[in-house]
Order: sequence, then C-alpha cells, then structure tokens
Amino acid sequence: MKHFLKVLKITFLFSALIVQTVLSQSFSEVRVGKSQRNFSSPAIEKEIQQMQQSIQDKELAWMFGNCFPNTLDRTVKFGKREGKNDTFVITGDIYAMWLRDCSAQVWPYLPFMREDKELQNLIQGVINRQVKCVLIDPYANAFNYGTEGSGWASDNTNMRPELHERKWEVDGLCYVIRLGYHYWKMTGDYSCFDNQWHKAMQTIVNTFKEQQRKNSKGPYRFTRKTNKASDTLFGDGYGNPVRPTGMICSMFRPSDDATTYAYLVPSNCFAVISLRQLAEMETAIRHDNAFAIECNTLANEVDHGIKRYAIVNHPTYGKIFAYEVDGYGNYLMMDDANVPSLLSLPYLGYLPATDKIYQNTRRFVWSLDNPYFYKGKAAEGIGGPHIGDNMIWPMSIIMRALTSNNEAEIADCLRMLKQTHSSTGFMHESFNKDKPEYYTRYWFAWSNTLFGELLIKIKEEHPTLQQRQY
Repeated sequence: MKHFLKVLKITFLFSALIVQTVLSQSFSEVRVGKSQRNFSSPAIEKEIQQMQQSIQDKELAWMFGNCFPNTLDRTVKFGKREGKNDTFVITGDIYAMWLRDCSAQVWPYLPFMREDKELQNLIQGVINRQVKCVLIDPYANAFNYGTEGSGWASDNTNMRPELHERKWEVDGLCYVIRLGYHYWKMTGDYSCFDNQWHKAMQTIVNTFKEQQRKNSKGPYRFTRKTNKASDTLFGDGYGNPVRPTGMICSMFRPSDDATTYAYLVPSNCFAVISLRQLAEMETAIRHDNAFAIECNTLANEVDHGIKRYAIVNHPTYGKIFAYEVDGYGNYLMMDDANVPSLLSLPYLGYLPATDKIYQNTRRFVWSLDNPYFYKGKAAEGIGGPHIGDNMIWPMSIIMRALTSNNEAEIADCLRMLKQTHSSTGFMHESFNKDKPEYYTRYWFAWSNTLFGELLIKIKEEHPTLQQRQY
C-alpha cells in the first residue's frame, strides 16, 4: 500500500509538472486587439514579429510583443492642431501627459522612423505638443489635453486649466531637448524646429538660469495640503536653502517626490548633455551662434558645479556621485529607480560606463548601502520613497541591464524581469521584493517600452543571450 501511494505521488507530481510546462508554453492574448489600437506602425509590427522569432524564451518573446508596442497601442492621440502634427501621450493609467514620460515612451521607436513616415509624423507631433506645453508653463511637469483642469487645482502655486500638475522638475525640460535632438539626428528633418520651437528653447534656458538661484529664489513656489511630506515643499514653497554652485535647482525628482537638497545630481548631469545638444541644434539649424554659446556656457557652469560639489568620498566605495547636494557641504546618499538616476548616467550620455567614479557609484547604488535598494526572495533592485519600503521598480532592473556589458549580469536581470511580471505580460511601476503579485500601477507605459528597448539592445549587442531560457 505504501509503495502504491509512493508511486501515485510520483505520478501526480510528474503529471503536474507536464501540465505546468504546457501552461508555461501557451500565453494568452493580453495585447489590445487591432481594432482598438490608437496607432499601428508596420515597422514596429515587423520588429515584433522578427524579435518573437529570434527570442528562444517564449515567455520573454510574449512579453516583448505586449510591452514594446504598448505606447502606440493605447497611450497616443495623434492628429493635427493648427496645421501641424500633434500627439498627446498619456502615461498609462493616468490621463495626463508628463514631459518626461511621453519622451521616454516614444524614445525606443525613433530608429524605426526611417521605415515608417507616419511614425515619424507621430513623433514630430510629440515634439510640437511639447513646445506648446513649455510655452504654457515651463515649471509644470504634467499637462492636460485641453483646459479641463485637474484634481491638483488647489495646489498653492500658479495653476492653470491646461496643467495637470505643477511640480518643477529639471529633467522634464531635458527630455524635451533629448527627443528633439535625436529626432533631428535620425531623420535629418528640421521642419518642426521653427520660431515657436526656438522660443520654447529660450524659455527652457531662461528657466534653468532662474533656478540656478544666483541672486534670488526665482518665481517658482509650491505647497500642497497633504499628509505626505514628499508631495510638498519646505521653506514656504521654495524648498530647503541652497548656496549658488552653478547647478540648477530641481524641486522635485523624476518620481515626482520633493527633493531634500535642491541640486538633484542626476538631473543636473542630464542638463549638461541636453544643453550641449541644444547648442549643436541652434548652430546647425537656426545659425544662432550667440544662443548656442549661451547654452554651452550654462552647460559648463552646471558641469563645473557637479564636479566640485557632487562628488564625495564614501568610506566603502571611494569617490562616488551623491544623489542630491545643497552647496553647503550637505549631501544625500541614495539612488532612485526613476530616470534620470545615478545608475542611468551612461544611458543618458553623461559619461561612459567604464568611468571609475561611475563604477564606484554603481556598486553603491546596487547594494544595501543604498537605503532604497531591496533584495528579496523574488528579485533585487532599486525602489524609492514614492512607493515605500520593499518595493522594487522593474525600471531599475532594466536600467542595470541597459548600462551593463556583462552578459551574466544582463541575464540575471532578464531572469528577474521574467519572474516578476506576475503573469500579466507587462511591466509595472513596482512590485514587492518577496511577493511580486503585489504590485503598483497595472499600466505604466514607460516601463513597458523601456523593457522593449532592452531586448532590442540585447539583440544588437548580445545576440547569444537571445538563445537562452530564463
């Protein structure tokens, strides 16, 4: 009898294993149907088909087919406005357009514009919409489609009906420049860089200068009635005091959380690159050498401030970048998952991944010495105060892989991403380090397209990783 029960138990376990294997190889359709898609690109569809044929891990291939087109499928509203291409891009489950998110969401599609003129028009529409947003208010981080107002209308700042939220974030304006610059580089088209665009770029530079706070705190203030400290600013809406350093004050992080010290280092690194890109555009397209010099001069000031004030000596890791500083000698040692982050500096082009200080910083941010690094049963990665303890953002795992040339490290990242999407086929904002079925934001388009960008980079630079099972 005991022998029979033992055989029965083995048979049951074997049968369960077969069923589990069969189920794991068949994945349900979770991508929105063709008739419901907001925009369809033949070039993107071709890439999806080719990628799904070349990726040997069928679950990863399925995830790519869901995630990569997600921005086009569901978040874009493309048309004409005042005779120009116009594209409004929501973040996913929040119906508003963040300057940062919309740029990042369409970023992986830029190489496909050569094959698809309508896709190029759509991305040009994003640039045109961003110009209008900057001219409405360069201090706002998120915008409505029209003048419908928002739930944050009671914030103590200069709210307008076109604004969804008015949190001043340096990186939002950097992303506007980044998208325009690479659109130009990849297409050679500069038809959208007209007088309105130039006016918006001047507005960006003037805003950056105001927030260097050399002579005053500038015009921006923000407070909110809230029980969440990271959703409002100290100092009567101006934040904690800073001493002028040449860097630019950012009152909020890419996570939309308030900064502790206003010189947010990753965003200032991003500004250096963006200002130099803008100078190149103004010289080549507009032939405005005076403004190009102004951009480069500001970039050099910011870069000098970073090198003087933002590099600190850590007792374990040596010279590393601080996350935030104030010019008085105070600094915050952490990293956040949102981009720009310290981890993402090579991805943004500020320095090579081989840079010694970056490598020291990388070891710090991917360790328990970073207060927002978590290591659990399901995965390890970086989170941030926006969601709270023990919540890892897939974006941090993706960025670790995007900034690595180590195939073992990249493979480990792919394994974690595959094992933590909680059978949804999509990336999320964050998940619990031990229980990935507990996640935030079921629909976060930026993380989805960033995941697609990673798999395409792996195809191009590490093709052998496509042949593995994770």
